[in-house]
Amino acid sequence: MSDEFTYRGHTLEELREMSHEEFAELLNARGRRKINRGLTEDEKKLLDDLEDSDSVKTHERSMIVLPEMVGKEIGVYNGEDFVPVEIDEEMLGHYLGELAKTRKEVSHSAPGLGATRSSQHVPLK
Repeated sequence: MSDEFTYRGHTLEELREMSHEEFAELLNARGRRKINRGLTEDEKKLLDDLEDSDSVKTHERSMIVLPEMVGKEIGVYNGEDFVPVEIDEEMLGHYLGELAKTRKEVSHSAPGLGATRSSQHVPLK
């Protein structure tokens, strides 16, 4: 079994040679529609900035990961700060916003005052 990455039957080199419209044909309907409607000015600027450097910060969470982004580091804004995301080929077709969480994880300890009757009977020790 080969370890070479393929996305819907195409290698990364083949994907990099495709135009955005050809790549859009491989995406799901929502991604295909987004690319066919055209990228916004900010998304075009992000792609231009990525050609010049390997690390860029952006607020464009709705940008789809394209083949030319693979291997770059993008700081994705999560509402508070920029989360560095190293783009690899497994992320193709996903949105940048999926890669930077906007909510903190919640962990609960023991039930507190005002807890429901059933949670009051949790053994303490």
